[in-house]
Amino acid sequence: MEEEQTLRQLQAQVDKWIQTKGVRYFSELTNMGVLMEEVGELARILTRTYGDQSFKKGERADNIAEELADVLFVLVCLANQTGVDLQKAMEEAFHKRNTRDATRHINNPKLK
Repeated sequence: MEEEQTLRQLQAQVDKWIQTKGVRYFSELTNMGVLMEEVGELARILTRTYGDQSFKKGERADNIAEELADVLFVLVCLANQTGVDLQKAMEEAFHKRNTRDATRHINNPKLK
């Protein structure tokens, strides 16, 4: 059975790839733009798969996983560049959701 990868391990793996194959990180601002491009590509597929628009001839409908991975890769690059420990950040985010938002959604009549 394969061991699951932690966010810290993912950050290390991305950093190693950048250092050995990617030459260097793009600037933070460039990576922010790249992230927006990747999110746009994901949005295009999702709006055509689950929304009202249709795919143009030749467009692929089967690469949602690829686009999600591209978004995650660039997001991890930005975390590495700005010194964010995503493992810790997610633990803190879940703590916040489990305290501040513990009953917020359960008690939301719009979600019933």
